[in-house]
Parts: sequence; structure tokens; C-alpha cells
Amino acid sequence: PVAGRPLIVHQIERLARAGIRDIVVNLSYLGEQIEAALGDGRRYGVALHYSDQGPTPLGTGGGVYRALPLLGRAPFLVTNADVWTGYPIASLLDKPRGIAHLVLVENRSHHPDGDFALEHGRVSLKHGPRLTFSGLGVYRSELFDECEAGCFPLAAVIRMAVSHGLVTGECYRGEWHDIGTPERLAALEARLARVPL
Repeated sequence: PVAGRPLIVHQIERLARAGIRDIVVNLSYLGEQIEAALGDGRRYGVALHYSDQGPTPLGTGGGVYRALPLLGRAPFLVTNADVWTGYPIASLLDKPRGIAHLVLVENRSHHPDGDFALEHGRVSLKHGPRLTFSGLGVYRSELFDECEAGCFPLAAVIRMAVSHGLVTGECYRGEWHDIGTPERLAALEARLARVPL
């Protein structure tokens, strides 16, 4: 919970406010609890669909690949469930121009080296100043054309597309928190206690 409600509910409501009505939730360990808690999404004004990876997670890439039949051929947005951000989701609805578009953020202390460089709106693997991938991106299903079912990271697929110059990006300098540990969750709760939603 964040500010008294599950983080995923905040995510769903932000997507709904941006005009997104069909949402696929990737499930794995204890996923049945998530599905039971969220239901079909009507109470949030959306339709929730579930892609169950089984008891062992398939990684972000493998999870998205497994969900492709539910996502269709149109571009789709992916957001990590353990991220809190003020990024204006609606601004992504006309992306990507290439095969993928990434939202990057300034590096945090727990990830000081970053992931990608950004040059004139194009994501790069060049050395030098790098930014951190926020977990928020828009993709075309073609990004996964060379993939096979199984466990694999999304980063590997993105890096291959980046190496071919197919990925655009932007740097978001607003509020973004990776809630990957209990300590970072506590820090977000403390921040929200000082400055409420």
C-alpha cells in the first residue's frame, strides 16, 4: 500500500485518467491474490485482463512476450508495477515513431551508472553520460519478433533495437520513485506524508 491504497490501484487509476481503458496485468507468484483484489477493473473504469506467467516469473521481456496475444498488434504502453511517478501518461499515446519509445530519468543512488544515453531524442548505447530507464515505455509488437517464449529481460530486447537505431526516448525530470525495496517504499510514504496527493 501507498497512501492507504495498493500501488497497482494508483497505477490503474493514472492509466484510466490518461484515457487507457484496456489493461493487461502480468501475474506470477501469488498472482491469484492480485486478480481477486482487482477483479475485472469495472470499479476503476477499465477492463482488466490477466496474463499468468505461472509460479516462476518470466522476467519483464518474457512476461510481455507471453502477454502479446492479449496486447494485439497496435503499439502498447508498459509500466513497471513498482514505480511511482507524476509522468503525464497521455503524452505517450501518440508514440512510438520507431519500434519503441522510452522514458528515461536522472540516475538514482541505487543505480548511479544509468542504462542508456540520449542524443537528440534517440536512445543510444554510447559511453558517457547515461540516464536510467524508468520502466515506462511504448512498444510495437515487432520489437519481440525475434524472441521465443521463456524467461528473458526486456532490457536485452531493447538494447538490440537501440543498437539498430530504432528507439526514441525522452528524459523526464519530474517525480519518479522506484519502489523496489521496503526502504524506498518507506521513503515514498514519508514524502507523501509531507506533501499529500
